Amino acid sequence: MQKNKGQKGFSLIELLIVVAIIGIIAAIAIPNLLASRKAANEASAISSLRTVSSAEATYSSTVGNGSYGAMTSLSSNGLIDGKLAAAIDVANAKSGYLFAINPSAATGGYAAGFTAGAAPSTANGGTRKFAGDESGVIVANPTTGSTGTAPTSTAGGTPIGN
Repeated sequence: MQKNKGQKGFSLIELLIVVAIIGIIAAIAIPNLLASRKAANEASAISSLRTVSSAEATYSSTVGNGSYGAMTSLSSNGLIDGKLAAAIDVANAKSGYLFAINPSAATGGYAAGFTAGAAPSTANGGTRKFAGDESGVIVANPTTGSTGTAPTSTAGGTPIGN
């Protein structure tokens, strides 16, 4: 095929330079995108723990008669959604996090209580663990629990701002 006079086009070198520039931009942008996703997952986990705390307060003052409920109790009474209630295993993780609630009965003059925890289900889910209790305070990086296991205590955690 013959080129007509005045017909313009891109050379192979020019196209390779453009592809290289796009590759460099992608290499810079992808880590930032992953960091943003982790931050969003962590914010979602904190919000979910606040929802659990509110649901536990409602459960305690209505259905529970002063005691707190497990995940299934909160869900069956319509206090938390099914997605959060199912986020107890990796297959059902909510925004990259697993959740657990550990209610405790009133004993020896101590009132009933609960601890709720959130842990990243995978390395891409987030980097911090969170926990909360009946006080309503959410803490980051509690010292108990292993990777993929929601914390069972707020001990050693740094409070998250309200």
